[in-house]
Amino acid sequence: MAEQLELVAVAGASTTMKKQKAATPAVSIVIPAYNEEGAVAATIASVREVLDAAGISHEIIVVNDGSTDDTLERARATGVHVVNFPHNGGYGRALKAGIAVSTGPLVAILDADGTYPASYLPEMIAMATYNDMVVGDRGAAMKGVPLIRRPAKWTLNKLASLLAQHEISDLNSGLRVFRREPLERFVPLLPDAFSFTTTVTLCMLASGMRVSYLPIVYGKRVGQSKIRATDFGRFMFLVFRLTVYFQPLRVYLPAGLALFVLGFVKAVYDVYIDNLSETAVLGLLGAVLLWALGLIADMISRLNLRSRADIAAK
Repeated sequence: MAEQLELVAVAGASTTMKKQKAATPAVSIVIPAYNEEGAVAATIASVREVLDAAGISHEIIVVNDGSTDDTLERARATGVHVVNFPHNGGYGRALKAGIAVSTGPLVAILDADGTYPASYLPEMIAMATYNDMVVGDRGAAMKGVPLIRRPAKWTLNKLASLLAQHEISDLNSGLRVFRREPLERFVPLLPDAFSFTTTVTLCMLASGMRVSYLPIVYGKRVGQSKIRATDFGRFMFLVFRLTVYFQPLRVYLPAGLALFVLGFVKAVYDVYIDNLSETAVLGLLGAVLLWALGLIADMISRLNLRSRADIAAK
């Protein structure tokens, strides 16, 4: 009798596990929303229609980031899982909150303003089987981006590509699909502001993750953009900071080389005029110090990355 009860218990546990496994969606769609009452319902409907037609099991999580309009009510009316913040805390915070409550092995992010067509999601999800991150590349089709912002975006992309030593065709696209494990590895490093997408791009590329881009058509947004001109300076600083964090030698080696060349040229000139100056010596010593600091920073960076990889593996 006891053996029969044990078999029944095991069978019941197995059935429960199968149901839980079957209930886990293939992909979690996280949609951050801040004052997007005019587009949030349509965005949700579009995602549902596309993924249902493709036969992809999914969950949709809308994070209302302290909206002062009817965004919260319109999102709840669609029946999706809604995370509500009473006060605005930033695009990155909203995404991290959505990721924290999501359950799928793949996580997709999509803006609520109607600029990113959901029709690209099935192909991006398929690409995520052999990539850690798939990015919707707006490329030359960024017709929805104001003309005055395009030079700043181009400059930022080129600088990030140079420092990361990878071609980054779209640094801060808001349409992405991630594999959960590599994404969660970097969540503690991701900021609460609009620099979330810039940060995760550099984290992935600098760590050798597999990143692919899918060309998309960028639509005209509904409502007003939340990005300000002053954010450009913060983005530039962020690119330098992340490069120093992940690949410090890419900053320290060129900087040290510049000081070494200046010091060496000055030393040659001083020897020529028979008057060695402090400037030449300081230039050469400064180069050596920068290279030494770069090596130390590189060792610290590798130890941090290894620790994060071990934590993610557990």
